[in-house]
Order: sequence, then structure tokens, then C-alpha cells
Amino acid sequence: MRIKTKLTYGIGILFTMILLLGMLSIYYTNKLSQDAQNIFTDNNNSLNYCRNMLIVLEDMSTSESALQAFTTNLKSQQKNVTETNEKEITDKLTFHFEEFKSKMNEPNIQKIRTDIYSIMNTNMNSISYKSELTKQTAHNAILWISIAFTICILFTLGLLFRFPQSILKTIKELTGGIMEIANHNYDKRLHFEPTSEFGEVSASFNKMAERLNEYRVSTLSDIIANKKYIEAIVNSITEPIIGLNNEKEILFINNEALNILNLKRENVIKKSAAELSLKNDLLRRLVRELVSPEEKKEPLKIYADDKESFFQAKYIPIRVIETGETEPHSIGDVILLKNITEFKELDSAKTTFISTISHELKTPISAIMMSLQLLEDKRIGQLNEEQESLSQSIKDNSERLLNITGELLKLTQVETGKLQLMPKITKPIELIDYAIKATRMLAEKFGCHIEVEYPEKIAKLFVDSEKIAWVLTNLLSNAIHYSKENSRIIIGARQIDNVVEMFVQDFGKGIDPRYHQSIFDRYFRVPGTKVQGSGLGLSISKDFIEAHDGSLSVESEVGKGSKFIIRFNVR
Repeated sequence: MRIKTKLTYGIGILFTMILLLGMLSIYYTNKLSQDAQNIFTDNNNSLNYCRNMLIVLEDMSTSESALQAFTTNLKSQQKNVTETNEKEITDKLTFHFEEFKSKMNEPNIQKIRTDIYSIMNTNMNSISYKSELTKQTAHNAILWISIAFTICILFTLGLLFRFPQSILKTIKELTGGIMEIANHNYDKRLHFEPTSEFGEVSASFNKMAERLNEYRVSTLSDIIANKKYIEAIVNSITEPIIGLNNEKEILFINNEALNILNLKRENVIKKSAAELSLKNDLLRRLVRELVSPEEKKEPLKIYADDKESFFQAKYIPIRVIETGETEPHSIGDVILLKNITEFKELDSAKTTFISTISHELKTPISAIMMSLQLLEDKRIGQLNEEQESLSQSIKDNSERLLNITGELLKLTQVETGKLQLMPKITKPIELIDYAIKATRMLAEKFGCHIEVEYPEKIAKLFVDSEKIAWVLTNLLSNAIHYSKENSRIIIGARQIDNVVEMFVQDFGKGIDPRYHQSIFDRYFRVPGTKVQGSGLGLSISKDFIEAHDGSLSVESEVGKGSKFIIRFNVR
């Protein structure tokens, strides 16, 4: 049944019952009014007439007005006969009154009085009877009106509770169905009466659920096919790859990764990587670096397929934008291991070649330098101006070549891990003095003035003085080369809490902030630099400092010069 029909029936029945209650109230009210009116009009008038006649009865013998009053009330009584036997008694009173008029004596008066009392008694009895009837009518009125009122109240309460409940039940069922569909339960169906307002909604809902179910079945097969396709792609990748969700559970892994991790696919899919890493050192390192990334990631050395291989781990976050959202959020990570064995072997060959060629070059360079010294010896003969110029050019280029050879040898020490430190307790001023003496000739050549800033009290360092002195010399040499003639250069040291800083500051053209990190890379040179160099000095300096657990940084602005700072922690 439709809600509109239910509402029409309910209001119609309620209206009918209210109308019935009103009609009952009007009927019984009117009946009570009529009964009261009858008592007042009929019986009460008769009693008044009789009372008036009794008042003048004793005076009729002597008073004409009394006789006239009696006659008037008697005529009124004759017209107001309403009760059974009242007419006979009234006629009898009239007869006795006629006798009294012919013979006015006490016996006739007594007869009249008896008749009047009889009329009064009849009307009094009638009043009592009619009062009882009125009481009964009032009782019936209260009873039936109460019954009708109770029925109206009960029906109204039933309508008040059952009607909203029936609508609410339907809405709840509809809402529940929608929630089931939202939770991907496409087997949910609604069963409403076809004739109700929700019949069409139910039919549309069930049709939608059926189509969604069909779509899910078809889509599920597509998803399975796509999943197998993606798995085939992942497995075809020659680099080891591992996919994790936010809970660090392994979602997918290719055969290459299983091979180097020495795991089986059925033992890892949907399993916690943290738990699996308890028995797998390589996986533990990968998970640790994923959770706590390190600034400097060393390549992984793995022994697989009966050979030593090197891999570089790359961690790629997976971010998606959910439907209805605008901001992407993380759903997991992918660990990609890039095989750099070939590059490592090439790098090793390059390092070996550089080391070999550097050693081989030092001998002929030394021979050239020795021959040059002999050539410049005035005991052999005097050189003319052109010959001296050529000699100086040969000397400068030989020294430059010897410096580059020395830098290459130091580079090979760092790359091969053969860098050996021989630390000893050293005062910072000793390192500064060494750098100043080593670059004195260069400073005089460019007309640079070197200033020293050194505190009265500073902690000693436990470092390899030869290598740190070489770093300071390299920094001071760079400052001289990149400064204008007659410039000032500051070299010094200071202590802040438990940190000792040594610095070299120039006031040249400075370094663009874009290159503050790149200048420490090997072979890098700031674009537009005219000063000749190998691009290895700062890289080797940084390696030497970091080998002592220190740091090397730069503070520079274009047009304001540069300041290189070495920091060491002291106890």
C-alpha cells in the first residue's frame, strides 16, 4: 500500500471518529437540555400554579381578588396538563371549585386542597422520574463519549507511532542496502511492495545491484588478467624490484630479487618484510635504509650466480590520488636495485689505469724538472731572454703536471680504499703555518696579502697533519688564484664549544649558490672559470676531511668572495 493511501485512510478514519464524537456530544447535550427544559416548563409550572392556588385558598371566601387569582391559576393548570392522571385530578379540582363557588364552606375548601396536593404530588413524582432519566442520559453520554474519545486517542497514538515507524523502517532498509552496495556487497536486494512509493526505487536499486555485480564479475576477470600482465612485466625486468605497502608488507617481487635474496615467492608475498629481514641480512639493510635513509649510500656488494656483483638501491615512493580527493597520499614504496657491477668494474679499471699512469708519469716529469734545473745552471752557460721565457714556461707546466699527477694518486688512494691515516696530536697553527709557507711564492706572485686570525687558546687536533695541511694548502692556493691582485686573504682557526673550525676566506668574485654542492664533485668546474685546474682538489679535500669524521663546507655570495670552513669535533 502506498504511503499516500495509508495517510488518506488514517486521516479519514480519524476524521470520521472525531465527527462521531462530536455528533454524540451534540446529541446527548441536546437530550439533556430537552429533559431539563421539560422538567422546568411542565412540572415546575404546575407546581407554581398549585402553590399560588394554595396561597389564596383560605381567602377566597372573603376576597374577590383571591377568588379571581385562584380562577386564573386554575385555568393555567388546565392548559399545562402533561402527566398521566393529571387531567382527571385537574377536572376533579375544577368540579370541586364549582361546588365551592355555590357553597363556600370548609368541607369544599378541604376537597380543593386535597385536589391541589394530588396535582403537586403527581408533578413531584414526575420530576423525580424525569431526574432519574436525565441522570441516566448523562451517564450514557459520559460513557459513549468516553468510549469514542478513547478510541480516537488509541487510533491517533497508533497512527502516530506505526505510520512514522513504517516509513522509517523502509528508509532504514533502503539506507542499509545502499551501505551494502558501498561495501561492495552487490548481492544485496530490496523487497518492497510493488504498489508502494518505494516499489520503483526497489526495482531500480535491484537493477543497479545486478548490473554492478555483472560489472564486478567482468571487471574482476580484467583485473586478474591485468594483474598477471603486470606480474609478467615485473618479472621481465632484469633489475631486482620489491614492492611494499605502508605496513611494509611485500606486495610483489620479481625473480631477480628472489634470486639475490635467496627467498621463495610463496614465503614472501603478503608477508612482513620486517619479520623476513630477521633472517636475511640483505633485506634487513634494504628495509633499514627505507625507514631511515642515509645521506651517503654505499653500493651493495652481493655474491650471486657464482660471482661478486654490486647494486645501487633506489627507493621510490608510490603516491596516488583517491577518487574524490585532490591531494596525493602514500600507499607504499618500491625498492629497485640497479646492477652497477659493470660500472664498478669500469671504475676499478679506470682507477687502476689512473694509478698506473700517474706513477709512470712521475718519472719522466722528474727527469724534465732535473734537466730544466741543469739547463738553468749558469755554470753551463747563460740563457738569452727568449730561452729564459721558454724555460719558465716549461717549469710552470711541469709543476702543474706534477701537481695533477699528485692529485690523481691521492684520488686513487681514496677510491681504492687504501687511504691510510697516521693521526697525531697537532696544533692548528702548525697546519696554518705549513699552508702559508707552501703558498708564499704563489702569494707573492699574485701580490696577495695573507692575514692570520688565531685565538689565544684553542684545542689541539688528533689528525693526520700531512693530509690536513695539504687540504689547507689547496684551499689557500685556490683563494690566491681566484683573488684579484693585491687582495687580502684570511686564514685562521677558532673554537665553538667542542668544535674546532679552520677557515680560508677570500674576497674574490664568489661562487653562485647553485654550485655550492657541485664544487665538491670530482672533475667539476664552475662554468666560466678561467683558472686552470683538474677539478679534483676540493673533492679530494672533502674526502680527506670526512675520513677524519669532519666536514668541509663553503659560504659564498657572488661579488663578496668565498669562505671554506673545516670543522672537527674535539673531546
